Amino acid sequence: MIAVQYNTIQNPAERDTRDLWEIRQELSEEKKRHSELLSEIVSLKSIVNEYENDDKDNQAQILKNTVEDLKIRAGLEAVSGPGVILKIEPAMELVALGLEVESIPPDLLIRLVNEIYRYHGIYIEIDGQRLVHTSAIRDINGKTTINGFAINKSNVEIRVITESYEKAEKLYGYLYASTFSDDFYLDNLHLIINKPVTKLTIQEYDGKLSNTFLVENNKGE
Repeated sequence: MIAVQYNTIQNPAERDTRDLWEIRQELSEEKKRHSELLSEIVSLKSIVNEYENDDKDNQAQILKNTVEDLKIRAGLEAVSGPGVILKIEPAMELVALGLEVESIPPDLLIRLVNEIYRYHGIYIEIDGQRLVHTSAIRDINGKTTINGFAINKSNVEIRVITESYEKAEKLYGYLYASTFSDDFYLDNLHLIINKPVTKLTIQEYDGKLSNTFLVENNKGE
């Protein structure tokens, strides 16, 4: 057993080929996530303290404000704020040659969405479809769908809202310097990354959110 364990440690199945800079970057991102989680904990503790220290009238108002905030986070309310607008169009060469425009590859769109969330994007809308925790981007019968609805093959607009204008600038800078433009071009698509704006609006989720773990209690007291 000792020999097997020693051999496993000395000869891992997958070798980590990242250099020091890549590891430092990943560590930096993890520290950012840690900092965001700590901020969220402090915010929640502040709400708890308000509940415990205020009178009943104030508690009712705090509860109402908390519910409104949760509805916005869940996507049940329209939201406005600073952000970035992206557009996906067919490549000019594709149009010039009169070739058929294909659907945006779901895996490429998922990668883009994940990176947007990773770099300060809070709320996202793609071709009019608000992304929520139950949203799925997938291929259905050759068409790319979001929330079960097929998006356009061309001229797709992606709206992203960030916490502040400064974070919108950082998101813009990251996307502009990334390889996403080249990645989309390989699929005959042109990704346009517009400069940040101080205010844009994303509509509420037009659907019913599924609930797996919470059950409504109708018994009352």
